[in-house]
Amino acid sequence: MNFRHLLLIFFITIISSVNLLFAQEDEEQVNYFQLEPLDDSLFIHIQQALFIDPPDPKAEIIADLRDPNNQTISIKGSLYPFLALPPDTRARVITYPFKINLEEDIHYGSVFSRVVEKIKINKVLDPPTKQQISSTMGYINPFLQLFGGERLGVPIKKDIGLSFGVLTKYEGPLNTNFLEANFHMLGVYGGGFTNIDAFVTSIKDNNHNSLIFSNGYQIGYVFPFGNFFEINYLTTIDDFSQGQRDEYLSPEDGTVVLNTDSTVKYQAWLVEGSFLNWEFRYPMKLLGSTKGRVYAAQYLDEWHFGFDFREMSVAGSTFDLLFDAMTSSKHREPQYVMTLTIQKIAESWAFSAFSIGPSLIMSKLDDGSFGVYKIFVNMRFKMGSSL
Repeated sequence: MNFRHLLLIFFITIISSVNLLFAQEDEEQVNYFQLEPLDDSLFIHIQQALFIDPPDPKAEIIADLRDPNNQTISIKGSLYPFLALPPDTRARVITYPFKINLEEDIHYGSVFSRVVEKIKINKVLDPPTKQQISSTMGYINPFLQLFGGERLGVPIKKDIGLSFGVLTKYEGPLNTNFLEANFHMLGVYGGGFTNIDAFVTSIKDNNHNSLIFSNGYQIGYVFPFGNFFEINYLTTIDDFSQGQRDEYLSPEDGTVVLNTDSTVKYQAWLVEGSFLNWEFRYPMKLLGSTKGRVYAAQYLDEWHFGFDFREMSVAGSTFDLLFDAMTSSKHREPQYVMTLTIQKIAESWAFSAFSIGPSLIMSKLDDGSFGVYKIFVNMRFKMGSSL
């Protein structure tokens, strides 16, 4: 699969995700609405249930469900009790997808401004929850993201628990083979990491900015004044053997890009040694998100700046948004990671528990130009209740 194919897939995926995002706005409960005459059978069924003869499939039908004790339906200006309709018909009216919201002010500028007008301004920026600012319980997180992002944090007993993560929390899809598990207690955590090589070997093009790990361990501490500063010590157990270097660094696998004179132009980084990492973050709730942070960090001697928000809401749509800018590195080219996943597109229990969308990395390509370096579908699962 060449870069043009990847770019086409990216645009199709991102446009589909944006359509899903804004298509959800009408899922908000509307209690005073006119039914658009797009379902003749429903319009006729409603009128037959109210003994209107002959039924008019294009009649003006308005439902007013604002007062639970006085719900009405109006047919051509004549008012009827909503309870006069059979239960299945009432259900079809309530779930009718083509509604004109009579509580919403529609004007000539609404074609440009409707989504903005539906944003709840008082919910744009809220203070974080008590859980999020706790230095001992801030790790607790009910969300498991398939690639990158914040770790899944499972509490065993308040400030004692476990966390798991796929890729580093600053990386994008298929750009590292990192997998970690940690034990947390009173703000201190420690654990090990290993590798799943399929994450970096499944794509052969533009693979030169990857992080490749072997095995190792890490310990960390969240300072006790609040969940705003974390320090971490990470070390690998063994250096890569020459056989491993030959296996991981290969022009055929895209992890090495050569100049015309056969010298190395770009090369994936085989992570070896020990590193002192830190992250300064500010937990916050943006657009009603259930968990979020903005941060600056130094990880593996690389500088990162970004944000990560879960379950943000705009005009009835719910989505996750992550952005990370790796601006400086001793071993790799700068790169920019973005993930947008959309919730409320599945059925049943997955309606609020599952989120899916595109995740991409932008960096220098094989030819030295800047563009979409990698792109893949990302998913997030909600494993527990919101914080």
